[in-house]
Amino acid sequence: MAVKTLRPDYAILVDWIPAGSSVLDLGCGDGELLGHLVREKAARGYGMELSMEAIPNCIRNGINVIHSDIDRGLSEFDDNSFDFVVLSLTLQAIAHPHQLLEEMLRVGTQGIVTFPNFGHWRNRLQLAAGRMPVTKTLPWQWFDTPNIHLCTMRDFEVLCRELGMHVLERRAVDRAHRGSLGLRLLPNLLGEIALYRFTRR
Repeated sequence: MAVKTLRPDYAILVDWIPAGSSVLDLGCGDGELLGHLVREKAARGYGMELSMEAIPNCIRNGINVIHSDIDRGLSEFDDNSFDFVVLSLTLQAIAHPHQLLEEMLRVGTQGIVTFPNFGHWRNRLQLAAGRMPVTKTLPWQWFDTPNIHLCTMRDFEVLCRELGMHVLERRAVDRAHRGSLGLRLLPNLLGEIALYRFTRR
């Protein structure tokens, strides 16, 4: 599978993960990202997924998958078990995101997190009109959303500092996962999706 056939945000993450790395993919879905890393970059590791419906697709993608709820932590893994722990577009649905971030850097050397940026100007505009935002990246109504802890890019960086974590790399992209000069200059205002790579200080 060529990188260009990947989901665009996955292609960015693939660039961040060196060949031969050990990877834990939390909320791995159908296993597309880890499967690509295994085939194209000789990665090794595990996916964790709660949905039983996704497990057969993980197996078809050739990954080792564990059926588990990541809200319960990562106690099945020893300290420093992986080079990278990935959490893609799931942070906002986690019950205790700060605890999971700490667990990610207990079992891994580096963490990679992506999430919808609540600081995007469309969200701000809808809030200013007195409504909870509904956008392409946050398509649910307030009463049926799976998202329970929305944050801005600035919020995430403050939390990283409070937890003693160091941001190594940051990208802000639009909903099609494209970058631009404006996104580099005003990431928290213009970025619809945030991507972070971080480690312990």
